[in-house]
Amino acid sequence: MQAFLQAENVRQVIDATHPFASGMSRNAQAACAALGVDLVTYQRPPWQAGAGDIWHHVSDMQAAVAALPEAPARVFLAIGKQALALFSARSQHRYLLRLVDAPQDVPLRHWQAEIARGPFDVPGDIALMRAHRIQLIVAKNAGGDGAMAKLVAARELGLPVILVDRPVAPAGTVLTGLEQVLHWLDHPERLGV
Repeated sequence: MQAFLQAENVRQVIDATHPFASGMSRNAQAACAALGVDLVTYQRPPWQAGAGDIWHHVSDMQAAVAALPEAPARVFLAIGKQALALFSARSQHRYLLRLVDAPQDVPLRHWQAEIARGPFDVPGDIALMRAHRIQLIVAKNAGGDGAMAKLVAARELGLPVILVDRPVAPAGTVLTGLEQVLHWLDHPERLGV
């Protein structure tokens, strides 16, 4: 990343990666610090529970696995594929995976994959959950509108959600509004960056 920033003479970087892509954020922070390049992080606000939501917040994926019930359940894993191996410790459950690409070597005993790309809508997610008789959802608190349908569907169906909290945001300036980011592009000194 440092070589790219130097070659392109970049003076400002907006880290707008997924809230759970902490490795990418650390790399951007290190590269910008090494070169004296201004950096700001844009993170959409996390989801907040509303009336009727049954959310159980956990700190990370290991805590999500630990929060699963002992009795076998039908679990919708809306977490991507990187942490699937952790859920093999709870092999009594039947897992529905929603992934963008067909998975290779899934480390789970009982699983089925729904290959689809969002954004998703509430009627579609309700139909999906009913068709697979889902009893529980595990999701990352990514925020934004594009992936919220599963949470609204869970509310309407009365399903509990294990919601994995975001990793700690990188040090530095974190903005949650696009207007703030646009203002920073023109005036980085006003935010103390």
